[in-house]
Amino acid sequence: MKIFIKAKPMSHEEKVEKIEGSHFLVCVPEPPQNGLANKGIVRALAKYFQVAPSRVVIKKGFTSKQKTVEII
Repeated sequence: MKIFIKAKPMSHEEKVEKIEGSHFLVCVPEPPQNGLANKGIVRALAKYFQVAPSRVVIKKGFTSKQKTVEII
């Protein structure tokens, strides 16, 4: 399944919010440095979709707030 997310790093809480269809807002407390926010996003999405973190793959937008993610 392919989803599109808007990342919000440096947030006070970790949450995943469905905006519409396959678009989500993902808030994580990690800073957007050295891939820390991406790791937090993968962890949050894995928890939300109840899958292993290894099944969540960021396909596009590694350094952008707009990301394309695939849940395998």
